[in-house]
Amino acid sequence: MKYDHLLDNKKRIHFIGIGGSGMCPLAEILMSEGFEIQGSDMNEGETLDKIKGYGIPVFMGHKAENIEGAELVVYSAAVKEDNPERKAAVEKGIPCIERSIMLGIVSRRYNRSIAISGTHGKTSTTGMLTQVLIEAGFDPSAIIGGKLPFIGGNSYVGHSDILVCEACEYVDTFLELTPFVSVILNIDADHLDYFKNLDNIKKSFNQFAKQTTGALVLNGDDKNTMDAIKDVNIVKITYGFDSTNDYYAANISADKGVHESFDLMKRGEKLCTINLMVPGQHNIYNALATAATAHYLGANAKEIAEGLSKFGGVHRRFEILGTPGGITVADDFAHHPTELKATLNAAMKMGFNKVWAVFQPHTFSRTAMLLDDFAEALRIPHEAIISEILPVRETNTYNIYSKDLGAKVPGSKCIDTFEDITEYVTSNAQPGDLILTMGGGNVYMCANMILEKLKAKYE
Repeated sequence: MKYDHLLDNKKRIHFIGIGGSGMCPLAEILMSEGFEIQGSDMNEGETLDKIKGYGIPVFMGHKAENIEGAELVVYSAAVKEDNPERKAAVEKGIPCIERSIMLGIVSRRYNRSIAISGTHGKTSTTGMLTQVLIEAGFDPSAIIGGKLPFIGGNSYVGHSDILVCEACEYVDTFLELTPFVSVILNIDADHLDYFKNLDNIKKSFNQFAKQTTGALVLNGDDKNTMDAIKDVNIVKITYGFDSTNDYYAANISADKGVHESFDLMKRGEKLCTINLMVPGQHNIYNALATAATAHYLGANAKEIAEGLSKFGGVHRRFEILGTPGGITVADDFAHHPTELKATLNAAMKMGFNKVWAVFQPHTFSRTAMLLDDFAEALRIPHEAIISEILPVRETNTYNIYSKDLGAKVPGSKCIDTFEDITEYVTSNAQPGDLILTMGGGNVYMCANMILEKLKAKYE
């Protein structure tokens, strides 16, 4: 690829926004290869503490002089052109690249790079596969979009030729990758502010699939996925619930939806029984994708079953924070209607007296374009609380507000602030209930506020 030469004869690399979840793993991997790493960031945090713990110099704040001595500069997507460090790099003629380009460069330094793509489930599946491969002794490196408790973070530096990473479709960043194996979990209408329609999303996934060098692992039950890869001439491995797939789940059972179990089948032959700690049909799909990929890489059925049985989830994926006073408080990253439905349907089967969904809509464009689908999802729980819409990178040119969503969900309540949501929910929830905060933004802060208030009330 055209950027791969950028690491040639380079020693010192500067990361702008080095504390970001996507930047830290790249810095770790490159440091392990002998590069001298330095960086800057605006905010202290757990990830930055980890970086500093490696002895990597970190400047707080962005200043032109921070890049002194750097031979290559990497910046996160959030860093704009007018950033003083980016401007200084340009003025000095220092090569300056965005994080997704560096991910592509790094991934091609591994003979077997595994890219996990799809509209939903990327982080959970990347975490699952990483844990299975580490447990099975494959010693992969990994770049995960969320914290995996098993490795104590969102990255792992192994010593094999395997790299497991997420491949995000937003603004086509995954097209910087040329994976050995590409996993496509599903394709759904999302990021329509960029893609405009589902056909354009499929075209991007088609191109991504064509850049794969070894094999595609595909959700054979997902029509959009199978449509997108029709003309791709490469090894295709399918998985799903339907027995026409190469790998499929049979004899699915669940203990009140809390523990899923199924027989892993391969073309009519039972390989093993999988017992999952994580709930929901969507996690069975994630486990099937993991099993098919791990099997292709050489893991045996026993190793796959044992690895999956120990997977306890990743940060912000139905993460149970506590149970003060017998009220369960959990947090989930779901921010698309399909994800909300999957998580809420799983929650409703778990035997709670009442399920409270506290939802923070994420971006005006997604809320406006998928309004009816969000409303359908929020009719699933017993109680739905909707906060203000989190703008992220947008202005409200769509003239959309939380009350527009609330009007379509009978019995729901629109409460703007986390403080008021916390007061309302903690005053009304009862022992045996589940309070589940949901969203791709900072709604986890509300979950923590609810947890602390309940602790003060009951403990």
